[in-house]
This record gives sequence, C-alpha cells and structure tokens, in this order.
Amino acid sequence: MENFKKEKVSLWRRIAALALAAALALGLAACDASAVVPGSSTPTVSTAQPAGDGQTANFAMYFLDVGQALSVLVECDGQYMLYDGGNVDDGSYVVSYLQNLGVEELQYVFCSHAHEDHVGGLAAALAYFPADHVYSPVTEASTKCFQDFVKYTGQQGLQVEVPAAGTVWPLGSATVTMLGPVAQYDNTNDTSIVLRVDYGSTSFLLTGDMESDAERDLVNSGANLKADVLQVGHHGSSTSTSYIFLNAVLPEMGIISCGVNNKYGHPHEETLSILRDAGVAVYRTDLLGAIVIGSDGQNYTIRTEKTATDAELNPTDPAAASTAQQGYIGNVNSKKFHLPSCANLPAEKNQILFSSYEEAIAAGYSPCSSCIK
Repeated sequence: MENFKKEKVSLWRRIAALALAAALALGLAACDASAVVPGSSTPTVSTAQPAGDGQTANFAMYFLDVGQALSVLVECDGQYMLYDGGNVDDGSYVVSYLQNLGVEELQYVFCSHAHEDHVGGLAAALAYFPADHVYSPVTEASTKCFQDFVKYTGQQGLQVEVPAAGTVWPLGSATVTMLGPVAQYDNTNDTSIVLRVDYGSTSFLLTGDMESDAERDLVNSGANLKADVLQVGHHGSSTSTSYIFLNAVLPEMGIISCGVNNKYGHPHEETLSILRDAGVAVYRTDLLGAIVIGSDGQNYTIRTEKTATDAELNPTDPAAASTAQQGYIGNVNSKKFHLPSCANLPAEKNQILFSSYEEAIAAGYSPCSSCIK
C-alpha cells in the first residue's frame, strides 16, 4: 500500500512552539491505531516534474529500511548519491534495492562515520556499483567492516577521501553541501559527515549519528541549517536533536531510521517530545518501512511501504493520542486482554495495561473473543 502525504506547518508556529518548549525545559532544569499494513517491498519514485528553476527534473530521497542502522539514497536527474549502507548484513538488501531502482552507477558514496551500522553495507554496494568518489571522515579504522569498505573502494581504483566542511558537489540539478563536522572529536558519532541537499526551494539535512556537542558547534559555526526535512540524528536517541540544533533547523518532517523493538529503545521519548513541541511530523522506518520523499523543487510527496497512525509515529503527541486506540487491558487471572470499551473488563486490581496488541501477545495473553475480532 502506498501512503502519500503533504505536510505544511507554519514556520512561525513552530518557532513559537519550540521557544516555549525550550523555556519550559530550562525552567524544569533550574527547579531541580490503526494497525501497520504491509505494502510494496520496493517503493519507487519516477516522476518528471518542474524543478524550482522551471526545468524538468527528477528528485527523490530514499530512506531504506535497514533496521537499527541508516542508509539513504539520493537521486536527481538520473544521478545517485549513497549516504551510509546499514550493517554488513544489510548489504544484499541495499544492492537489491538500488538494482530495482535501475541504479547503474553511484556518483558519490558517503560513509557518515566508522560505526558498522552505517559503513557495514557499503562494501557490498561498492563491490557491485561503480562509483566516482568515496568519502568518509577517516581513512582508517580497526574494524573489519571499515577495512572492507576501504578494500572495495581500492578495487575500483579509488581512494577514500576526507572532505572538508564547505565542500559543494553537484548531483544533477541538486546541490550537496558538507556542513560538518566543524571540529575534531573523540566521540565517533560526532565525527559524522553532515550534508545539506538543496533542490529548487526544498532542502534536506543528513546528520548520521551526530550528537549534541557537534550539533552545538555546528550551530555556532553559522552554517545554514534551515531545512524542510531532517534525518533525525542517532536513530532518534536522546543524545541528539538538542533544542538549540532543532531551533536552527526547524524542519517540517523528521525521518527516524531505527529497528523494530530495538534494544536501545530508539526513538527515545525525549526526542519524540522535542519534535512534537517543534511541530515536526515524524516518519519512522520501524513502523513505515522504506520512506521515499519526492520533490518537484517546491512541494513534496511521501511514499511509505507501510502505514501507521500519527499516534503510533509519535505517541508523545496528546492530540494524536486522543483519537488513537488507547491500548489494551489484560486480566492477570484469565490471561485474556480486552479493548478498554469491553463490557467484560476485570476488576482494577486484576488489570494490566498493554500499549499494543503485539505486546499483549508477547506477554502470553490471548485476545478476548467478544471485543477483539
């Protein structure tokens, strides 16, 4: 099933909301569903629409479903850029996905940083697709997955290049600009290559796993961070997406790449809350599968492999939650679980709450045959 949405959020409303949230956070610190429906396995975007300059162009950004990892493909006018490749085990999926899109060559390959869930699948991509340039914040790392990345880069007669902040690359009629990192860091996450992609009047920000220290330095550098679409840093971890950074970006959409029921609890509630406060529409690969954003240079289309309600995508949003299914109530004696509206609810002392159908099943409970069909 394909799900198309257009998000329009008032800039001034988001500025005001974020300022209020930041003030509340500082004050506190000072004081002490509809179900997910499976769909097409390889969504594609193949539109030829006027770009912002009036020329015919084709732009899409693909957030691949690589679980608790990250891989983003950018397409413009038949040229391609790959930003990260997921884990080593994701390599075959990444190659297959690109093949299904008709990719034959990669103009640019970026390893955001040297962790396996970002560099792991790039060796497979480089073993299959010829590339023009390969970039990384470092040229050496002790892990085999990074060494394989370097190996397959070398087999193409290329070297891993370390780009500098301010470097600009053309990708068809789009422009890719490296914004960070702007300093040296011991924390590998903070070494993430941060890219801004501009197409017409639309803009995208790829941040890898950049955390709050590097976010602060990037904001202080004066870089143009305002973007319509933000790849939310570090899979939605609370170590990223600080108030000061989000206030500089003010995106309409936030894309979180994370795994279903991952052991880190990503995305964290703190991150979802700050995105809610800023009026940012949240899209998540753990619930939606692969996410494809198309742009004509002025407007967006969004296609996802699966569907999910706003309350599922950001359960911290009270407005969305008020219209959503309010979980399930289990009976600790009968091991049955019910809808909150069921006439056969157990006494309160015998109740246990589940946030989802899957959680109740995993706990060994079975659905009530009267209220859950």
